[in-house]
Amino acid sequence: MPTLEWIGKDKVINHHQQVPYRVLEEKYTYNADKSDNMIIRGDNLEALKALLPKYEGRIKCIYIDPPYNTGNEGWVYNDNVNDPKIKKWLGEVVGKEGEDLSRHDKWLCMMYPRLKLLQKLLSDDGAIFISIDDNECANLRLICNEIFGANCFVTDAIWHSSDNSNNNSLSFSEDYNHTLIYSKKTGWRPNFINDASKRSHFKNPDNDPRGPWFDGNPVNNPGWRPNLQFNITTPNGNVIKHPQNGWRWSMETIEEKLKTGELRFSEDQTRLIRRTYLYELGGLTPSNLWYDLDTTGHTRRAKYDLKKIFPEIKVTDLFSTPKPALLIEYILQLASDPNSIILDSFAGSGTTAHAVLNMNKADGGNRKFILVEMMDYADSITAERVKRVIDGYGEGKNAVEGTGGDFTFYDLGQALLLPDGNLNEEVDTAKIRDYVWYMETKTPLTGVAADNAYYLGCNNNTGYYFYYEKDRITTLGYEFLTTIKEKAESYLIYADLCTIPDEELKRHNITFKKIPRDIAKL
Repeated sequence: MPTLEWIGKDKVINHHQQVPYRVLEEKYTYNADKSDNMIIRGDNLEALKALLPKYEGRIKCIYIDPPYNTGNEGWVYNDNVNDPKIKKWLGEVVGKEGEDLSRHDKWLCMMYPRLKLLQKLLSDDGAIFISIDDNECANLRLICNEIFGANCFVTDAIWHSSDNSNNNSLSFSEDYNHTLIYSKKTGWRPNFINDASKRSHFKNPDNDPRGPWFDGNPVNNPGWRPNLQFNITTPNGNVIKHPQNGWRWSMETIEEKLKTGELRFSEDQTRLIRRTYLYELGGLTPSNLWYDLDTTGHTRRAKYDLKKIFPEIKVTDLFSTPKPALLIEYILQLASDPNSIILDSFAGSGTTAHAVLNMNKADGGNRKFILVEMMDYADSITAERVKRVIDGYGEGKNAVEGTGGDFTFYDLGQALLLPDGNLNEEVDTAKIRDYVWYMETKTPLTGVAADNAYYLGCNNNTGYYFYYEKDRITTLGYEFLTTIKEKAESYLIYADLCTIPDEELKRHNITFKKIPRDIAKL
């Protein structure tokens, strides 16, 4: 498989493993006491790492709209590396080579580790949708082939993003965007969508109580069926010869379908006609050409929506080519169900949350969103937009009713493990327990009732204990063993020290792990 090489690749290809695991600090919850919807302020590389213990393999649909790297953007990871965050990051990760990077090298260095973590978060039945234009589309596809697998490439959907060509362009008016779609596993299929505009041939002139119908679908059998090769005599005496493979049904079934109207004879009684009802059909196979502006919207509509949500500020100065909520809603129709978790790690103005809330209101779904935004406006614009969508916005004839909903706003907190390998004692013990359980089981900690306060839970017939106190040394000794009441085939116990001989541990199927030495790094 062809792979892409660039300056700095060798430094970033496994960089996601060196990213420190930082805990999430809850700042406030809006419109509820507790919410599973999340808006995270901070570097999305570190935020994605922070999401792993709870969300690895659980995200059904990921949508990202990363910087397009046109050469004219004011994004944090810009061409001249003016922002101190990326300067520092490139200096630490890429080293002196970073001084010679082109803007494409820089963009690839930025994207690669983030895509690696996004791939881990995606569920086995999930898919990622990435908006991009021609500047980096070819490079993005090559690194996605490497990370997700070329066999997990689904399609490159072309979105007609502009409702009006740019007549001031010196070459071609750029009127579309790419949306690269990759799945976690091969064989992924989108949801089919019932588009009424493509079903206009279904009518109901006889007011059939079963609804609109269409005549003309085949009544022949797709396979060779000698037992279904019989002729049919019509009421006027005509004989209709069987199809080459035979009829689709037995004579008894055909007679029943003639009575119900599902089958009928043509007016000259020379042909058998099958009636298909609209309600029986699944959706249509979606196209990868998204040109219907009423279905997927366009950037000018997205700007108009932002102005209506934020009439008091020039928000479009920050977002020159925002995505419309309709586009994300269409993607969610293709790739989610009413209980899915949706992630956007380049959240911008919060369009993805807007789309999720719209869909939940429309169909009563319980979709959850996770947004990540590193810029200062994460609270003042991203979260503020979501608040206004929840509550409603606009006035008079332009008023938009609120969707309802809620979210919790987070900041990236401290690293759980210090550079010297010790536990950061300023981190809440509950979050350390979550981390340890995840590192052992690769599943989120759900919490169980137990007699032992240090019990984490049971996984694959192994009971896990994290015997840890911030203000004292803990010892796995016989006294601690007497506190274990939870039954399991084997036990794994973390503590600062152990005074039980190895032979005794082995006899009781106990594995001892030393804090902090044996706590694995994520």
